[in-house]
Amino acid sequence: MKPQTPAAHRSAGGFISILIGLALAGILGIAIIVTIAMTLLYPNLPDLDVITDYRPKVPMRIFSADGEVIGEFGEERRNVVRIEEVPTVMKQAILAAEDDNFYQHGGVDYMGILRALVSNITSGGKAQGASTITMQVARNFFLTKEKTYTRKLYELMMSFKIEANLSKDQILELYLNQIYLGQRSYGFASAARIYFGKSLKDVSVAEAAMLAGLPKAPSAYNPVVNPKRARARQQYILGRMKNLGYIDEATWTEATQEELHVKSNASEFGVHAEYVAELARMEAYNLLKEESYTRGINVYTTIFKSDQAAAYAALRKGVLEYEKRQVFRGPEGFVELKGDANARLDQVDDALLEHPDTDELWSAVVLEASPKAVKVARSRNEIITMTGESIKLPSSWLAPNAPANRKLLPGAVIRITKVSDNRYDIVQMPEVESAFVSMNAQTGAILSMVGGFDFQRNKFNHVTQSQRQPGSSFKPFIYSAGLEKGFSPASIINDSPIHYDAPVGGQAWDPKNYDGKYEGPMKLRTALAKSKNMVSIRILEKVGPRNAQKWIERFGFEADKHPAYLTMALGAGTVNPLEMARGYAVFANGGYRLNPYLVEKITDAKGNVLAQANPVKAGNEDMRVIDERNAFVMDSLMREVVKSGTATRALSLGRSDLAGKTGTTNDSHDAWFAGYNPNVVGVAWVGYDQPKKLGDRETGGGLALPIWIDYMAQALRRYPETPRPIPEGVVFADGDYHFIEFAPGSYINNLGGSSVPNNN
Repeated sequence: MKPQTPAAHRSAGGFISILIGLALAGILGIAIIVTIAMTLLYPNLPDLDVITDYRPKVPMRIFSADGEVIGEFGEERRNVVRIEEVPTVMKQAILAAEDDNFYQHGGVDYMGILRALVSNITSGGKAQGASTITMQVARNFFLTKEKTYTRKLYELMMSFKIEANLSKDQILELYLNQIYLGQRSYGFASAARIYFGKSLKDVSVAEAAMLAGLPKAPSAYNPVVNPKRARARQQYILGRMKNLGYIDEATWTEATQEELHVKSNASEFGVHAEYVAELARMEAYNLLKEESYTRGINVYTTIFKSDQAAAYAALRKGVLEYEKRQVFRGPEGFVELKGDANARLDQVDDALLEHPDTDELWSAVVLEASPKAVKVARSRNEIITMTGESIKLPSSWLAPNAPANRKLLPGAVIRITKVSDNRYDIVQMPEVESAFVSMNAQTGAILSMVGGFDFQRNKFNHVTQSQRQPGSSFKPFIYSAGLEKGFSPASIINDSPIHYDAPVGGQAWDPKNYDGKYEGPMKLRTALAKSKNMVSIRILEKVGPRNAQKWIERFGFEADKHPAYLTMALGAGTVNPLEMARGYAVFANGGYRLNPYLVEKITDAKGNVLAQANPVKAGNEDMRVIDERNAFVMDSLMREVVKSGTATRALSLGRSDLAGKTGTTNDSHDAWFAGYNPNVVGVAWVGYDQPKKLGDRETGGGLALPIWIDYMAQALRRYPETPRPIPEGVVFADGDYHFIEFAPGSYINNLGGSSVPNNN
């Protein structure tokens, strides 16, 4: 008697046979249906013009003056590449993930269909498709993504038509440029830049596999929002690449272990110029409206990559130095760590996604905290322990007697920064804001602009949109008006307290010097260098507030923002940093008011110029707003501020052609430094959006000036020191400069007609 086959084995074998039979029948049925459809419907399929004359929606791109992309705007973010520009490893990763028989089949992979049929029958539904790259091209260009047999039939027929009219490389090129890959990126070139911040030609094997995993489900396998699923998909594709012989064992091992650095909210371009890009976008939109986002418009700005990078780094450094002097405000967030170690690390990963890094400020989750050490997780693979000075900032939150609501506990989301290879410090996101702008003093071209600490957190551009009190940085414009009334740098003015009785219905005014010290009679030169408020007020009294109000309009300031009161001498009006840069440029270039401009030209995708800047430069007498002599003497006075006054820290730059003025409002709400050499003007500001005191010892010289210095150290490298010749009509007498008509011994003075005021 023959042994019987177990019933389970018999039923399993029978089921498999049925599946194969059904699959073969399905293939035969599809073949019949396709044959009929080809005969009846193929002639009526749409033309291929949309792909043979491929014109994708290409976003507006913003460029620096030296050709670097600094911004991109459009519903579809796309970089079109030719097939020969795509690295082999990227092609191989795509084929391994999507269609390894692409170069062998004629548009439809029948074995793939067989596998899909078996899978669908097994799962009881349409669980798996069998789309080739050609079929995906057909779907993306001509069809919807609905999962119906009718749509699939049209997809098959369009695939045959595409294969009959285009080469394999042409089809793959279309796929590479058209496919959606998440984060508003279309095409692999755009995705490489958005996810990894690099050109497609520079991606590694591991990065290529990560990108190749996106077409299947861009949201599910997005490495920014779903890093674990994205990595699992990447590992699968790397295995496929090895099995297909695209990479060897050693390359596979290295790629599977490579730690990828996916960009989150950091700049996807080579330099942070988000505020610049937004202003440039607005200018292009005003010209071209909605077309500006799809026509491949190129906007070329006046900023230089090196200047912008220097400005961004200087501002961030200055703000973070200030932040070190503040108290710890507590964690940014909190996650409840539960379960075993593995589950806790999963919770850490989830929490860090909600608190992305911002350049040097990394997010981390506290695992353990004590007065002696804090252990944090940056990821499941990066655990950091900090001690000593590294945990100084939150020390009050680590004390044993700290109240429960002010205690650093496991689960707290904090910020750390890398100080050296072996040291990390606990820091915090700043609350204070800052702005910096620089411009070419001879042309008005903006060289750099940083409108705030972090564009992703605060898109308000403090360079152009804020209106803040300039404090003492406004004094040079009052002094300039004084020169026209007969003052000179040698004029003696009394630095003594002043009292103003209350006007009817008003209050008495007792202005004070910032340092509370009064030094009696002093030269005007010394008074500006030391920023003496009493002297500025006395100059404005002699000039007359209404005359001064009209005078400052020459520099581009709006009169109604600077009421004609004596408080104007202390900078009680309102300005923004760009207005200040324009005003100081008048002193820098010898008396010409220029119009700052950011966009050099706008072109279409073919390079045709649609708009071109035509700036009027310094030297054009139509732009002169003050006498060259006034500009020269004011420059001399502001060089003294650097040489011996409140801005002596700028001497560290080792140049003799620097001039400027610090500014701190009486209530320390705003800190400024505005300065220049004959080529470059720079203005730095620091303050809170909701004005509040920066600190009793915080000044423009301590907060804003260091930002200016760090920027100028880079920006002035391409400019040699520039001496300033004495203009005609200025004489040097009794140790200082004078307008010739007001000089000691001049005809006017000999007649007793000097307009130098009585210095009471």
